[in-house]
Amino acid sequence: MMRCPEGQSTTAAIRFDLGAIFVSLELSQSKWLVTSLSPGGGDKMSRHELAAGDVAGLLGLFERLREKARDRTGRDYGIVSIQEAGLDGYWLHRVLAAKGVESHVVDAASVAVSRRRRRVKTDRIDGEALLRTLLAYKRGEPRVCSMVRVPSPEQEDVRRLSRERRTLVGERLTHVNRIKGLLASQGIGGYQPLRRDRQVRLEALQTGDGRPLGTHIRAQIRRELDRLELLCGQIKAVEAERDALLARLQQTAPPDRPAPTAMLAELVGIGAESASVLWHEGLFRPFDNRRQVAAYAGLAPTPWQSGKIDREQGVSKAGNPRLRTAMIQLAWLWLRHQPHSALSRWFLLRVQNNGGRGKKTAIVALARKLLVALWKYVSAGVVIDGAILKAA
Repeated sequence: MMRCPEGQSTTAAIRFDLGAIFVSLELSQSKWLVTSLSPGGGDKMSRHELAAGDVAGLLGLFERLREKARDRTGRDYGIVSIQEAGLDGYWLHRVLAAKGVESHVVDAASVAVSRRRRRVKTDRIDGEALLRTLLAYKRGEPRVCSMVRVPSPEQEDVRRLSRERRTLVGERLTHVNRIKGLLASQGIGGYQPLRRDRQVRLEALQTGDGRPLGTHIRAQIRRELDRLELLCGQIKAVEAERDALLARLQQTAPPDRPAPTAMLAELVGIGAESASVLWHEGLFRPFDNRRQVAAYAGLAPTPWQSGKIDREQGVSKAGNPRLRTAMIQLAWLWLRHQPHSALSRWFLLRVQNNGGRGKKTAIVALARKLLVALWKYVSAGVVIDGAILKAA
């Protein structure tokens, strides 16, 4: 609403012709809020609430929206929907796509919001914002939002192995640290819970003042070791499934070119787990250029420029966190196992020019360069300059 100088108010509306029924979905665990804008209804948005998971009710609502639009205009219109990527995953998107709905999944962080310190946020406002974002996206406005490239069910399923292994390794570390902490409180150091003789060595432990371990703390540590052994067995099972998957990928690869995971594993410093994470978390996707590769991993730079202000805020961290973490770890391994490669020489020269400072900043830059180089390697066969292959 705009105020004229005379104090009169007038409504500023954007006139456009809708070629479809546009719908935004605000999903929660208790309810779904559906906001729609239909042809022939002016610029008024309608809202409907459904119980969470009521797919039949949602499809019925879509059919009613079609009938109303048909009655008003005499034409049939399709449905174009948008929802945020979140806890619900992609199952609803697949249901809607199978029913002929043009479904879009948007990165919630890419949707523009008010920059006021205390901005109003409700499901109703979010639904309208999503709908306006969808309209702008369909009009072809550049950079209005970032739509998610939804993976296939098979691609989504194979990522479970590396993600489950990461979770299990984290739980294993928790139990190892707990056992070491319990023993440290009794003056005992040097005990390694991951050794095969952990149960036997536990019985021979004595406290710092020469006493045997107490009955209850010994029983607690035994229970921790039991959980630790269970986790170790589960990690081995997941790794066996991973190796079997990589073998199947190699068997189905063309005879003249190995599978991408096998190509990655040929490089010294990259093992089966790293190759699996790199491929299934990111490199399986099609990218148009190196900037898209770095942005997907959240390793793209984020400059802040305004007038005379020009500074770098660091990496965006807006992409896949698992791929970004894997690349930072792999960058340190690359320096150790590929010291004569061009990337390693670039890192050492940059740190040397800074007087030995800025290693953490330089390692992030190395991770970005390494990811782009690995993308070129698996997509076009461009071998990284100076890299050593295991076959050699």
